[in-house]
Amino acid sequence: MTTSRDFTGKVVLITGSSGGIGAVTAVEFARLGAQVVVTGRRKDRVSAVAKQCAEASPTGAKALEVVADVTNNDDCRRLVADTIKTFKKLDILINNAGRGVVSSIWDEDILDKYELIMNTNLRSVVWLTHLCVEHLEKTKGNIVNVSSIAAFKPKFLLYSMAKAALDMFTKCVALELGPKGIRANVVNPGAVKTEFFEVCLNMNKAKSDEFLEGKAKEYPLGRVGEPMDVTKAV
Repeated sequence: MTTSRDFTGKVVLITGSSGGIGAVTAVEFARLGAQVVVTGRRKDRVSAVAKQCAEASPTGAKALEVVADVTNNDDCRRLVADTIKTFKKLDILINNAGRGVVSSIWDEDILDKYELIMNTNLRSVVWLTHLCVEHLEKTKGNIVNVSSIAAFKPKFLLYSMAKAALDMFTKCVALELGPKGIRANVVNPGAVKTEFFEVCLNMNKAKSDEFLEGKAKEYPLGRVGEPMDVTKAV
């Protein structure tokens, strides 16, 4: 997504948009004229991002705020229903919500971690996409799934599994929905400066910063990504 593009009149639903990559993406779409649906589990954070969207919008358009947990089937139904009730259509679905966890095949709670990761990173995407396709067909819309470079690296066990599956899901859906005029794409960011490592991988701020500094040395540009880098790819 470049700064020269105009999304006036487009309705964009972004999961996990109460922080990180999702929040930056929501504000940028609002800046480019879109009507945005901001959703997440914490009302205070959802409202804060929605306010930023209104401030960024050329017309001061208010974002739709929906507090929801994408791992809850009924919450997903309500999220889509509220979107259609408010805006009468849907043009773009961005499945951005995700989480990570430190895991090993030796973990006694491996199945609990499996359910946690798969429900957030994969199952919710399948369900939300299912709920949205009938509306996206009407607008010849777009689906963008936010995956990870971990999909290509066998390092983080459950997280890598989930993201690899998400990539294949996107490819299959792209082939199935293409004839309906719906495009589906995936982006695979590397390390990005967000709260992800602190919240999901149990790192404190110092450990997170140290991890990102180490990753920066591995990348050709000598730095890790910023949320806006991913937003531009979306």
